[in-house]
Order: sequence, then C-alpha cells, then structure tokens
Amino acid sequence: MASHNDTGKKGEELAAKYLEAKGYEIVERNYRWKRYEIDLIVKKEPFLVFVEVKTKTNTTFGFPEDEVTARKAAQVTTAAEEYVYETNWRKEIRFDIVAVVIRGENVEIEHILDGFY
Repeated sequence: MASHNDTGKKGEELAAKYLEAKGYEIVERNYRWKRYEIDLIVKKEPFLVFVEVKTKTNTTFGFPEDEVTARKAAQVTTAAEEYVYETNWRKEIRFDIVAVVIRGENVEIEHILDGFY
C-alpha cells in the first residue's frame, strides 16, 4: 500500500477514535455506493452524520479541510442520499469534516461541523 494510503487509513482511525470519545457512535466505516465512498457514518442524536476525513502530514501547501472539493462534497452527498433511503432514516442529517494533521508523534484533529452540504 502506498504511503499516502497508509496516512489516510491512520487518519480515519484517529478520527473514529476522536469522535467516539466525543460521544458519537460509529455506524459505518468506508460505506460505498457505486463509485462513491463515505469515510465514516456516525450517530449522535438527533443527527446521523456523514464524515469526510482528510489527513495530511504537513500544512505547507494547505490544510486538510481544504482538500474537500465541491466535487467530493457532491459525491458524499449522493452516497448519503442512498444511505438515508436504504436505512429509512427519518431524523436530522449533517455533513462534517474531520481534519487530521500527523507530524511524527504529534497529531492535531479538528472537527468541523456542517463542513459542507
């Protein structure tokens, strides 16, 4: 596996642990619908939250959250619509970003509520 894939997987794991510590229940990891993927689907009443995790090892060329493009947001939204339909979810939904920066042993995590729509 390529180094950037390892970094991404580590970031997703750190994000999941962070969210669990904040009282979120992990519902799905790497949910796939057709060619789209949602990194994490978590629940914290009354919300079902679709989370895009972005991880970097430095911020020289921008922050992780800057990597969530309009195209990526649209893909996550499309997959989320299918998930809501499949599960018959009838309460609130939200789209969050968890930005992770890993610099050696130092980890910074930022949870951005309503990061995109």
